[in-house]
Amino acid sequence: MNNTQNTKGTLVTGVIGEDVHIVGIRSVEYALRQAGFNIVSLGIQVSQEEFINAAVETNADAILVSSLGGHSKIWVAGLREKCEEAGLDHVLLYLGGKLIIGETNWEDSEQLFKEMGVDRVYPPDIKLAKVIEDLENDCKRKGEAS
Repeated sequence: MNNTQNTKGTLVTGVIGEDVHIVGIRSVEYALRQAGFNIVSLGIQVSQEEFINAAVETNADAILVSSLGGHSKIWVAGLREKCEEAGLDHVLLYLGGKLIIGETNWEDSEQLFKEMGVDRVYPPDIKLAKVIEDLENDCKRKGEAS
């Protein structure tokens, strides 16, 4: 695990694609900072390449992708493979928000994104304590495996 400045880990965050819904990720970033994580916030309309470049530059432990526009299938497709090509096969990949337009079964949506290589997938109403707990556990396990 990357313990920059004695934190629990470094996380790259942002809203992917053409999405401009910033409020949710800002709340997540605040909670994660309070929990002891180092946050590298990229803001809105972030490309896959920007996430990857920031993760490489900061030796990030995880990339947290937010999307509320419902087009995540398009914007997230290939992200895991691009991470691996950039030498980031160790990086955790989290995704949360309103991911697909229309009525969809959450379990089916979650399975779709996990098949794309996303480690954790969250609905828009997830409790931040759950995200923090998952990150703490996943970063710790990752650190032990290194």
